[in-house]
Amino acid sequence: MNQKILRVGHSPDPDDAFMFYGLAFDYVKIDNYKIEHVLEDIQSLNIRAMKGELEVTAISAHTFPYVADKYYVMRTGSSMGIGYGPLIVSRKYFSIAELKGKKVAHPGELTTATLLTKIYINDIQLHAYPFDEILSAIEKDEVDAGVIIHEGQITYQNLGFKKILDFGELWKEETGLPLPLGLDVVRKDLGHETAVKISSGLKTSIEYGYKNLQDAVTYALKFGRGLSFELGEKFIKMYVNELTIDMGDEGKKALDLLFQKAFEKGLIKYKIDFELV
Repeated sequence: MNQKILRVGHSPDPDDAFMFYGLAFDYVKIDNYKIEHVLEDIQSLNIRAMKGELEVTAISAHTFPYVADKYYVMRTGSSMGIGYGPLIVSRKYFSIAELKGKKVAHPGELTTATLLTKIYINDIQLHAYPFDEILSAIEKDEVDAGVIIHEGQITYQNLGFKKILDFGELWKEETGLPLPLGLDVVRKDLGHETAVKISSGLKTSIEYGYKNLQDAVTYALKFGRGLSFELGEKFIKMYVNELTIDMGDEGKKALDLLFQKAFEKGLIKYKIDFELV
C-alpha cells in the first residue's frame, strides 16, 4: 500500500526535537504515513497554519483561535509551564512600573508570550524581534527590556540580565493552572479517526524519548544553540512534561481560560469552543 506523506511542522528547538525524536528516526511509525519533517521557527509555523498548509504542526497557543476552523488540538505535544513561562528581563529596570512608556522587545505577534504581555501589561511600546535576537537588542540599547522564550529562560542570568516578571509564576498564582504556551495541531480534513491516530503516534514518540533519554537529549541538543547537556535536559524536562504527554482536563481548562482572558481584553474576536483529539 502506498504511504501518504504527512508533513509535520515543528521548530528547531530542543523541546520540539525531543518530542519528535522517535518519529524522526522511524523508531515510532504512524500506519500508512511517511513523516516529512518541516523545521521552521514558531512564528513562521503560526503563519503557515493560518493558511492550513501543513497536515500537522506546532503552533503558539495564541494562534489557535485563528486556525480553529482548520485544525484540531492534539491532547499530546503541548508545551505548558508549571509555575514558569516566558520572562520579561532587563539590565537597567527592575519592575513593571518602571517599564511604563519604555520599549519592550517581543518574539512575534502570534506568540503566546506576546499575548500574555498584552493581557497583563499596559503602557509599553512593543517591538517585534526574532526570539534569539531579543537579549542582544537589550544589550545594544535598542530596547529597554524584552520578553524571552525558549532557552533564554534558563541562560539569561548568566548573561547579566535581571528578571522583572515570570508569566508562568503570575499565571499559577492567579489561576492555579499550568500556562499553555505551545500546541500541536492536526488538520481536520484528515478526518477525526486519522487525527486521533496521529496524536497517539506523537504520544508514543514522546514516551520513546523518555525511555531513551540520553540519546534523545543528545539529538535534541543539535538544536540547542550551545546549551550544555545538563541545561538542555533541564529545559526539555520543563516543557516536555506530563501535560505534554496528555494535557487532560487541566490543560484544556487552562487553554479555555487563556482564550477567555484574551477575548475579554479584545485581543481575539471570538470565544473558542474546541475538542481535543
